[in-house]
Amino acid sequence: MQELKFHWCSPLDSGQQKATEKYRSGELDFDGIVDFVQEAEQLGVDSLLMGISYHMPDPLPMIGALVRETERVKFILAYRPGLLSPTLFTQVVNTISWMSDGRISLNLVAGISPAEQAYYGDFLDHDERYARSNEFLSVLHRFWRGEKPLSHQGRNYRIEEAQLGLGYKGGGRPTIYISGASAPAQKTATEHGDVWLRYGDTPEGIARATAPVLADGCRAGIRMHVLARPTREEALTDLAEMMRDPDEDHRAWVSSFVAASDSEAVKNSFRLAEKAQDDWLSPYLYSGAVAYRGGPALCVVGSYQEVADYLYEYKAAGVSEFIFSGWPTRDEMRIFYTHVLPLIREHERREEAA
Repeated sequence: MQELKFHWCSPLDSGQQKATEKYRSGELDFDGIVDFVQEAEQLGVDSLLMGISYHMPDPLPMIGALVRETERVKFILAYRPGLLSPTLFTQVVNTISWMSDGRISLNLVAGISPAEQAYYGDFLDHDERYARSNEFLSVLHRFWRGEKPLSHQGRNYRIEEAQLGLGYKGGGRPTIYISGASAPAQKTATEHGDVWLRYGDTPEGIARATAPVLADGCRAGIRMHVLARPTREEALTDLAEMMRDPDEDHRAWVSSFVAASDSEAVKNSFRLAEKAQDDWLSPYLYSGAVAYRGGPALCVVGSYQEVADYLYEYKAAGVSEFIFSGWPTRDEMRIFYTHVLPLIREHERREEAA
């Protein structure tokens, strides 16, 4: 039986405390992040997602440095087709594969904001960005299959007689996660990826959404938050404290960002939150932080056992991987891997025995 995989999102800094705060930017606590990822490795985190956005440090040099500070934990590089040529991007990923002994996966993101894409000189609309992603990924796959010299003439890229002296370590290629909730995103995932990665929903909603992707042989993953405590009462108390004294200016900024976004994943997560009854989509799925943190902030809340049981329902819905965050994210990572993950593994042992 295949075990569920649990990844964590590496923070922009090492100390954000609340879901309702805006991220601190303008500085980089790299020593703090090194300490964070080393603890993640000790806890048994499978992979750390290194995100990409204009207000964040670029993940490529971060991963290049962090793989030399760790031995086992893997890194999921979030990157956007269009920023680098397919040849150069393949060369970079291949190089990291040798630096890390293959501890690199990819999360290809087509982009969620036309305004932010314009910062980088990219003016393609939503569907055109996914078409470019398909072309980009098709070239990457050809490199990793060992084709050389490689020539390509497409709508977005022209390559002539390309050769790379350094292949992916051990042959093969990295695992590829494709983010997005739209039909073009799903098509890209099934044609060029391994895992379709989307924001959270109830297990029933996830089951409906993932059915066609699973039927095409692609795996499904969820990006969300978690808050687990010894008892449900303690979890709800800490949730209330986390949401106390919110930054309403930040909420207004997020609202304007979402209004200008062309991402179906982003808009869908806010539609879900707006439909929630008193900020709860289910007894265990809290949506109140979405207004401050966006789609990933749908949060599974409860006792250790309740969270473990609820997450296991997603397995029945077809989910095989999770990427979590928390508030404060380091404390929540420690709690999850120490107290919740063993209960999930016990679920899996019982299912296998049955």
